[in-house]
Amino acid sequence: MARRLASITLDNVDDLPPRCRGCVYWELDPVAGRRAVEAGDPGLEKEAWLSAVLLDWGSCGRVAYVDKAPAGFVLYAPPTHVPRSVAFPTSPVSADAVLLMSAHIVPEFRGQGLGRMLVQAVAKDVIKRGGIRAVEAFGSLTDEPGCVVPADYLTAVGFKTVRPHPRYPRLRLDLRNAVSWREDVEEALERLLGSIRPEPARPASARRS
Repeated sequence: MARRLASITLDNVDDLPPRCRGCVYWELDPVAGRRAVEAGDPGLEKEAWLSAVLLDWGSCGRVAYVDKAPAGFVLYAPPTHVPRSVAFPTSPVSADAVLLMSAHIVPEFRGQGLGRMLVQAVAKDVIKRGGIRAVEAFGSLTDEPGCVVPADYLTAVGFKTVRPHPRYPRLRLDLRNAVSWREDVEEALERLLGSIRPEPARPASARRS
């Protein structure tokens, strides 16, 4: 199976799962989020958020494709761009970290290492930017479906709990010791994505966190 990663842009945002494509849980504060849903098209708000972050900060997500099919995605950004982050009991996110907002693997592609591959891609990106020491995330310890990444997924891909909580602990993937770990990331990406192909010249079709 051929695998490749692509940065999330306005050209391929429709490759996110439909439920995630129209979700603005992280992108807006709770009140604005409810208003967007009531207005009937939160997807437009998601596009506006993505456009603003791309212009201000740069790439803030990755989509994984398997044989051209969208198989999973991850979204991340500085906490100043994530209004919902201040609503968590374990906030704030550390000043030296970016926030991993959402991560999702399409059910039929689970168990193939795509989750770790996406997190490694995030780590590779933030290391190259400089001035960022970690990726942090709010994890969920509940069985309820929702927009918060399960804590057991985060620990499985290398995160450690830095602020415990019975429902929403804050976890951290520390990059301070990342020289050798970064080499491991490169090797893992080459091994996992050995069949990566360049982005097609035409825009990829768009989809949804």
